[in-house]
This record gives sequence, structure tokens and C-alpha cells, in this order.
Amino acid sequence: MKIEIWSDVMCPFCYIGKNNFEQALAKLPFKDEVKVEWKSFQLDPTLDPKETKNTIEYFKEKKGFPEAQAQQMIGQVAQMGKGAGIDFNFEKALITNTFSAHKLLHLAKKYNKANEMEEALFIAHFIDGKNVGDLETLVSLAETLGIDKEEAKQAVTSEEFDYGINQDILEARNNGVSGVPFFILNGKYAVSGAQPVELFENALQQTYNETVTPLKNLSDNGASCDTDGCEI
Repeated sequence: MKIEIWSDVMCPFCYIGKNNFEQALAKLPFKDEVKVEWKSFQLDPTLDPKETKNTIEYFKEKKGFPEAQAQQMIGQVAQMGKGAGIDFNFEKALITNTFSAHKLLHLAKKYNKANEMEEALFIAHFIDGKNVGDLETLVSLAETLGIDKEEAKQAVTSEEFDYGINQDILEARNNGVSGVPFFILNGKYAVSGAQPVELFENALQQTYNETVTPLKNLSDNGASCDTDGCEI
């Protein structure tokens, strides 16, 4: 069973959704039969990759929120994070363009380490306050996962993965995805947002049940052909 997840590194709800999804999956007996594919999405591609802003500055400039409202919103998200086992450190988080971070994610896919890379990027951004648009930071993250330093540097500084990232974004648009996280379960069902563990668990179980259920023949055997010929 295949699960596709669209996400952006600077989206706190994507981190919460990831944790809740993984908690739900861990409870299910078929967890080893599930293949997860991380897909790229950019919440704000207009950000300058050479600049960073703190979270309060970003909300004030992008959303036009007064500082008090921005602080209140951040506090609410932080509380949600605690419920998912995440201690967000919004005071240190650096908002920047995430396209380079997505390049690293696509590189990690080559080594079946996309999930580990997604987690590493979330921790770097939301917990450690690192600049996930910075070349040295990204190369260092790759090295921690056993990915060659020079290959990581090449991936981030070249256009090798640009097409794949843009295809993910286009696919999201074609699927009507306007916000993340967004989960597509085996190409059949969608789950939008950082849903509770119980919802993910039920959705995964329902999808799996329908995936493994044998086809039910709704008719009597009629005239047909097979490899041995045709019969009436």
C-alpha cells in the first residue's frame, strides 16, 4: 500500500501530521506493507533564499498580523505540537526559501532515506534553529545520514532535482492541493491536514481493507475467452 505525502519543511502542521501519521501506522499489523513517498510543496516560493526571518517577523509581513496575534497563533501551534510529542522552538526558527531543502529530500530518495531526511529537516528548522536554506547546513544533514558530502553539495547547488520538485508541486496542484500536509492513501483516499492519530489509523485501516479484499464477482460466469480459448 502506497502513501504519498506532500509537505514543506517550514510547515509546523506537516511535522505534527508526520508524527501523528507515524504513531497511527505503528499500531497497525500491516505497517511493514506500507510504502511512504514524500513529495515536495512550497508554501512561499517568493521568499529570498539568501535571507532569513524569524517567525514573528514573517507572520507580521506576510499575513499582516499584529505581533500579539502572531504570538497567540504560535502559542496555539506549540501546544498542538506538544500533543504530538514535538517541542517547537519558534523563537529560534529561521524562515527562508525551502527549495534547496527539497533538493536534499529528493537526493535522499535515491538511498531510501527520504523519511529520515524529512525528520532531520524538521528538527533542524523547528528545534535547532538552523537555516535550512544554507548549503553548509544541508550538506551536514546529508552527512549525518551517510550521504556523501560532495554528492549532497552537487545536489543542492545544481538543477539536478529541480524538475522532480516542480513535478511534485504540479501534481499537487492537479490534485487540488492548496495546503499541506496532504496525504493520498493508495491513490484512492485523501487526508488533509495534521489530523489526530485516531483518524489516520482508521483511514489507513479502511484503505488497507479495501486494498486486500478479493474482487467480488457481481455476475454469473458468461461467455468469455482465456488463454485456452473461448467458451460460451
